[in-house]
Order: sequence, then structure tokens, then C-alpha cells
Amino acid sequence: MLAVVESAAIFGVDAYGVRAEVNVSGTVPSFTIVGLPDAAVQESRERVRAAIRNSGLRFPYEKRIIVNLAPADIRKAGPAFDLPIAIGLLVATEQLAPEQLQETVFIGELGLDGAVRPVSGVLPLALWARQNGRKRLIVPEANTREAAIVGEVDVYGVTSLAQVLEILNDPEFFVPVREDPQRILAHRQSSDVDFSDVKGQAQVKRALEVAAAGGHNVLLLGSPGSGKTMLARRLPTILPTLSVEEALEVTKLYSVSGQLANGAALITERPFRSPHHTISNAGLTGGGSIPRPGEVSLAHFGVLFLDELPEFNRDVLEVMRQPLEDGHVTIARAAASLTYPARFTLIAAMNPCPCGFFGDSVRACSCSQQAVAKYLSKISGPLLDRIDIHIEVPRLHHDELTAPPAGETSSAIRERVERARCLQRQRFTRESLYCNAHMSARQLQRHCMMEPEAKSLLGSAITAMQLSARAYDRILKVARTIADLAGSEAIGVAHIAEAVQYRTLDRKFWR
Repeated sequence: MLAVVESAAIFGVDAYGVRAEVNVSGTVPSFTIVGLPDAAVQESRERVRAAIRNSGLRFPYEKRIIVNLAPADIRKAGPAFDLPIAIGLLVATEQLAPEQLQETVFIGELGLDGAVRPVSGVLPLALWARQNGRKRLIVPEANTREAAIVGEVDVYGVTSLAQVLEILNDPEFFVPVREDPQRILAHRQSSDVDFSDVKGQAQVKRALEVAAAGGHNVLLLGSPGSGKTMLARRLPTILPTLSVEEALEVTKLYSVSGQLANGAALITERPFRSPHHTISNAGLTGGGSIPRPGEVSLAHFGVLFLDELPEFNRDVLEVMRQPLEDGHVTIARAAASLTYPARFTLIAAMNPCPCGFFGDSVRACSCSQQAVAKYLSKISGPLLDRIDIHIEVPRLHHDELTAPPAGETSSAIRERVERARCLQRQRFTRESLYCNAHMSARQLQRHCMMEPEAKSLLGSAITAMQLSARAYDRILKVARTIADLAGSEAIGVAHIAEAVQYRTLDRKFWR
């Protein structure tokens, strides 16, 4: 007898439908899985066999069993097909009626005792089920809230194969799980860090406020202990709160990569990722034998913090140029090409020299001029051009260190940031943008009208500093954000002057 059970699988960050076709015939006993299964899928034969027997059900040892995972031209990976294969076997051996499976999608790994264990990537699978009109989704209990967040699909969390049969036999007795994303986002946890903790550094705080308001990348340069890491870790606290659409997109990435906590429904805070400088290309941008999102994608709609920037392998830094420019990462493979979103704010921190005290007001630098030049040359010009704001983080004086913190709170700064972002959303209503940093050349011409004096000042700065065309665009985008923070429609002289000063460090240190 032939049975067909619906499931789904992950391709990149999205899902596609998989039909588990199970045929049981009365010939030579065997159990074969076809449809480009990987090792984990092949091993499901043993898990399914033991789970069915240990659940008190009948397994057809004397029959020939063929399982086809269609479409057969895409490689299937992971243990999530255990449950649909087991259900298909029960239907094919007439222990379950096929009518009970209508418009139902099954996902889950089976233990040898019949327990249903959690799997990764359930959120995009649930989104696929909703988009394709499926009415019911049966998932492991630990993945229930994650699946229920999409709505419009009845989600049932199960702990065992026996419980699956109970739901199929008497669906009216069980209540599907419901989750409200708006309610979850409204009850997000408060952060344990705040900008009011930072002493001094008023200019750096202002630069980070501009960066948060416009989505701009930042390079912090200063001696050890000046507060670069402390400032960077507080940037997420002044970013606008995640919308439901953004939260779903971020949660999809964490779900696919297996980093969403069991029982969690939604990522409610903007991500902050801080990889070690020994990270590989695949670790940063994604890939691997079984492709997974990298750190740039896990920082989507959040912050990617690269501390000690020159210590990263130069090849690793250069592969960031595409996601910084395009907002996504494309991983090419022989069989297919995957695209992961990567629209993040880069915060890079570095010392000005190997010893860290070049230009320091207290300690003398022990590095030779050649050593300083070699150290700074690890950061290429094209990468610097993609960082909008360069700011020096000076050493604090003793009176600033001993004084109590007296700065603004993160909530006060975030209010100004959200007002500026609101102006940008209104400006880009008919365009697929949400902040100034992502404007194209044509959009710059349309939305960055300058006063005559401001245009003259910018022309003089470009000539004097010998800036590239990309640097010109960066200055204009930052000036647009500064004007938005001031509530000004036109870009004035003060806005251009502040934006230009954020491009002076690369000329001071890299020339």
C-alpha cells in the first residue's frame, strides 16, 4: 500500500514542501530511503523502526519498504523527516486512516523510545505551511511557540509518537497553540547595559546616535581601555525596537542555524554578534558542507561588532565588502546558490598601532613608523570607504573617571533615534528602504537637497581631503541623518561639517 505524508525542508532561510511517499509491498524484506538523503536521513530507518515498536505499534519487518522524499533532485538533510516517515508507515500498514492526514504537515525527530525531539528551522517551515494553505501543523513540543507565531495554521506540539496518533484520531479534543507576536514584542526584557553608564565620551556618543538613526557603519579607534567595547555593546540599546516583520526575519535565521532557544517564540531584541578574530570566511559570511548562516546574517537588523579589527584575517575582512554594500550574502555551490540576508550595522574597534598607544596623551608609543604603517595597512581602503563614520575614542582624564556617570539614558537617546527613523520611513514609503545608509546614488540625488553654502563646503572638503566617490556618498548619507535628527528637510552647513569630521581619521592615520 502507498501512503503520502506532507512535510517540509529548509533551503537557505526559506522552506519548500517535501512529500514522504511510503510504499509497503509483500516482497523481499528491506527498508530503503531514496530522494537524495544524507547520512542523518538514512539513519532514520533505525530510529523509525525502534520508535514504532517501542510505542506499541506494528512494524512490517517482513515487507519491502521504500520511502521516496520528493522532490528527488534536492538533497535532504537532518532528522526532521523521522516523524513523517513513521506516520507514512502507519498509514501504509493500515494502522492509521489516510483521511486523518488531510492538510496536515509533520515535522520532528524520533527517539528510539518514540519520543518526538526538537529540530531546527521550524519557523520557516511553519511559514511555508501558512503560505501554501495547510490547516494543521504537528511539531515537537519544544518548537510549538516558534511555529505558532505565524498564525493562520493550527499548531499542535507533541512529545511522543503515541500523542500524534491521539491528535489525529480525536483532533477536537486538543486545542491548538496560539501566539501573539505583538504581545511578545511588547513584553521584551530590559537591557542590563545603558548609555548612562558611560563616563565622558560625548563626541563618541553623538557619533553612535547618528549611526543608530541612519543605520551607518562605525569605526572606533583609540588606545586600550578608552571604552570602545563598552560603547559598542550599548549601541543596540538605542536602536529602534524590532517590528513584527523584522523579528520574524531575524528569528528565521536563528531557527535555521539551530540557535533559537527551546521553547522560545520570537527574537525580541536586536542581535549583537561579536565573533573572535580567529573566525573563518565560512563562519563570518556563512557556508559549510551543510550551509548555515554566518555571523553577518545572525547580526541581521542588529549589530556586528569586530573588536581588534586588524587581528582578523585580511581575506575574512574583504569578504564582508559584498554584504556591507548589498545587504545580503550569496553562497554559490555546484548544485545551487543560496542567499542569506545580512543587513547589519558594523561597529569595528581597533588600536592605532600594535602597542596601542600611538598618539596617546599619556603613554608613549613603542612602535616604529614601519610597524604602525604595516598594522594600519591590514585595513584596506575599499573596506574603510564602506564604513560611514570614523571616530577617535580618547583616553578619559582622571577627573572624568572619578566623577559619577552623568550622561543621557539609552531610552532618551532612542526616542530621538526613533523620531529620525520615522522621518526616513515616511521619505522611503514607496521604496524598499528603511534607513539613510542604504540609499542608492539616484536616491541620494532625490532626497539629499543641500543649501548652497553646504554644497560649497562639501566640494571644498572633497578636494582638500582627496575623498573617493564612495566617501562622498557616505558623507552625504550621514549629513542626511544628522539633518533628520535636527528635524531639518534641507541639509545645511552644520550638518555637512559634522558629517565631514567623521571622515577625517582615515586621512590622519592611513595617509
